[in-house]
Amino acid sequence: MENFLEQLTNEQIAEVERQFDTYSSGSKEIIPAWELKNKIAMSILKNKPLKVKLGLDPSAPDVHLGHTVVLNKLKQFQQNGHTIQLIIGDFTGKIGDPTGKSTVRKQLTNEEVKNNAKTYFEQFGKVLDMEKVELHYNSKWLSRLNLEDIIHLASSITVARLLERNDFSERFRAGKPISLHEFFYPLMQGFDSVELESDVELGGTDQHFNVLMGRQLQEHFGKEKQIVILLPLLEGLDGVEKMSKSKNNYIGVDDSPSDMYGKTMSIPDELIVKYFELVTDLPLERKKQIKEELAQGKLHPRDAKMLLARTIVSSFHHAQEAESAEAAFKAVFQRGGLPDDIPVVKWQGEMEVPIVDLLTELKLQKSKTEAQKMIQNGGVRINEVKVIDLNLLVDIKEEPVIQIGKRKFVKLERV
Repeated sequence: MENFLEQLTNEQIAEVERQFDTYSSGSKEIIPAWELKNKIAMSILKNKPLKVKLGLDPSAPDVHLGHTVVLNKLKQFQQNGHTIQLIIGDFTGKIGDPTGKSTVRKQLTNEEVKNNAKTYFEQFGKVLDMEKVELHYNSKWLSRLNLEDIIHLASSITVARLLERNDFSERFRAGKPISLHEFFYPLMQGFDSVELESDVELGGTDQHFNVLMGRQLQEHFGKEKQIVILLPLLEGLDGVEKMSKSKNNYIGVDDSPSDMYGKTMSIPDELIVKYFELVTDLPLERKKQIKEELAQGKLHPRDAKMLLARTIVSSFHHAQEAESAEAAFKAVFQRGGLPDDIPVVKWQGEMEVPIVDLLTELKLQKSKTEAQKMIQNGGVRINEVKVIDLNLLVDIKEEPVIQIGKRKFVKLERV
């Protein structure tokens, strides 16, 4: 690769460093870092935007803050004038990404891929300017490959190399089945980079093998190799597990302002800096300042968390809604009051209802067993009084306010 850095003026070198620092912030690894700087230099000298790729396998359409880690990085490239390539894996989605899976994944239908992709676009628009994004469906080129093409593609990698992947090697050692089609997933994802001649590909650290495959295949097909930027996985509200809807430790981009604010306030203090770095678009210097002030004790974690919550809510809603969510949070949790916007349910049933039955009827708990556990753990209140009796009869005529956990409220009104 030609060394474009040597051809820059001092002003252009400063711009390369500014962009590189922006993309490095919050990233886990850049492979290789020097080549990214050189590609930025090439982009400046030739006035040619870089092509920055993100592949999406639309198997779960609900987007949460964990997904926005990579979206925020794409936004940084977009703000610097580079081209974002979103690849919808309508072809590879039917194979199913085996990453992190201990069994063969269910293959998606055309209809499932189409519906999930539509939901992605709507939610991604809260972070990216979708009018300036290139949208590609990889069936456009992958479905055209004939058997000879596929054999040539497969010749670019060995089975031993594929078995280096943790998920494959673990299944192989455990005697669990690995279907042949699963081996083709990383090859197909890598071929996307060949087809689109991507300059940079982003992915989570769990996608290390897949995104490096694009770099390897580009070299195999005589293309200029892409840079890989790996981003850390975001822990959820429990501070332990990766953010996931299935683990119920997530903040959804479609959550209401009050839910989004309240959930953010519940994250462990040790994650405050990481959330600022990965899911907010505050200036880099401001993020560094917050980190330093927390470390020096100049900024209280509670105040930092409130700033974080306001910033996150403002990103997906309006600033005014963030202020209202904060005021409601203070009223409930700092002054012991009740929120002003409690949902009202018109009750048409019996006027005295066992508390466990009521919680499940209102869908505040999924089952009677979960309702009993919530009561036993002290998580249910009626008119701000903790419920301790599993057999309590709730008097609907009093139009009670029922509270589950810290953020869920319902007011009953008799019809």
